[in-house]
Amino acid sequence: MIHLSDKVVNTTALENAVKRFKEQKIILPTFDQQRHPEKVPEKIKEKLKNVGLWEINPLNLFRITWKNEPKEKGGLYGKPNYIELPSELTGVKARIVLLIGKYFPTGAHKVGAAYGCLAPRIITGEFDPTYHKAVWPSTGNYCRGGAFDSRLMGTEPIAILPEEMSQERFDWLRNVVKSTVIATPGSESNVKEIYDKCWELRRTREDVVIFNQFDEFGNAIWHYTVTGEALEEVYNLIKNDNSRLQGYVSATGSAGTIAAGDYLRTLFPQIKVIASEALQCPTLLRNGFGAHRIEGIGDKHVPWIHNVKNTNAVTAIDDEDTMRLLRLFNEPEGHKYLRSLGFDEEIIEKLPLLGISSIANVLSAIKTAKYFELTEDDVIMTVATDSVDMYHSRLQELREDRGEYAELQAAKDYEKCMLGQSVDNMKELNYQDQKAIHNLKYFTWVEQQAKEVKDLNSLWYDRKLWPHVFNMTKIWDELINEFNERTGLLKEL
Repeated sequence: MIHLSDKVVNTTALENAVKRFKEQKIILPTFDQQRHPEKVPEKIKEKLKNVGLWEINPLNLFRITWKNEPKEKGGLYGKPNYIELPSELTGVKARIVLLIGKYFPTGAHKVGAAYGCLAPRIITGEFDPTYHKAVWPSTGNYCRGGAFDSRLMGTEPIAILPEEMSQERFDWLRNVVKSTVIATPGSESNVKEIYDKCWELRRTREDVVIFNQFDEFGNAIWHYTVTGEALEEVYNLIKNDNSRLQGYVSATGSAGTIAAGDYLRTLFPQIKVIASEALQCPTLLRNGFGAHRIEGIGDKHVPWIHNVKNTNAVTAIDDEDTMRLLRLFNEPEGHKYLRSLGFDEEIIEKLPLLGISSIANVLSAIKTAKYFELTEDDVIMTVATDSVDMYHSRLQELREDRGEYAELQAAKDYEKCMLGQSVDNMKELNYQDQKAIHNLKYFTWVEQQAKEVKDLNSLWYDRKLWPHVFNMTKIWDELINEFNERTGLLKEL
């Protein structure tokens, strides 16, 4: 049975959570406030003016939104942060627009996905912050977001991630949020090793709760609710009388972010939802495997929470293209070359807002525009999950391996990696293709992770299941309001 709590299941755990939150002055935002932060109480907004964006402060739970002012300290809210890449840069007529994740606490949107997993467990008494430790298995930013949320919600985090992930992630986890860190063998593609460590913790400890982003519906629900509506708002800001929202692109990863496509489908039935992955590990495209360098997207399996029926095509991006463009977008000689082509300084200065997986999303959007022969009236939306801030060590490794970046190399990288994107390594999915991808879930989730076949079938055949899942925030918001009322903190502001 696929179960999402819509009521209190453990009153003792809930009472302990209320007491802990009252002592540490922790107030939970509703999902509605994360969508519409203008609804945040004025007294909380006033307090936020003295709080840094990355500060370990419970008030920063109210900055889990796409609408933070782009400033390091004291900012409040505005429109969703986004960037539109000019057609002259992308080489396609279609308009490519990205939500920007840098201005979340931690610098990545995964802090929201983690909130969607932890907060519902606390308000239903499934997680006791005075006893349980929150375990965040991840190949990228999710364990950072989970560790951050855990600290803000008065509990101890345990982060699990592959040992070959960027050094910035490990440094931040150990030094900023003081998380216990478990490094598992391998790189971005070694998800099973993370799962194995989770099973070991389950067997040996009673005080841990595993928040596996790949099967936590709260991850997808947060993106459906919050990211989906932010995308809608940006589209309404940039559209004209002839505009058509034709595509939404997301790296599959944990299948959280791609769930925003389910929301957009309710408004724009014609939209194409495109799943992006690494060519070096084309799991959806070719049932493939391998290691790659597009950090943060995970692979070699199909996430339990991926509503595959809503995915229309798959693209596979060469990780060499993403690494070369990472240099073009961030090295001084890369910027110099782009200036010589006549690009506005404003656009050049914003390119560091795109991390490695964000660049992969852009390349998938370019493939999508070419494959479906989109025009200047067509809009493709995607997400910049994080920025270059998480990858300075990767840039240094590239310098050490390949030498200092030169303008000639910048020209080669732009011509080959951006303008040279083609429609190869891309597949449009029919019904049977979608079902074949869905069926791959069996080998991970039933054979390895103890899921039930009947639940696997429900994910495919039960037409009421996904709408029910995606509308859980209405119930959760009622429980959050009840929880905050019990702590009495809102009244004390």
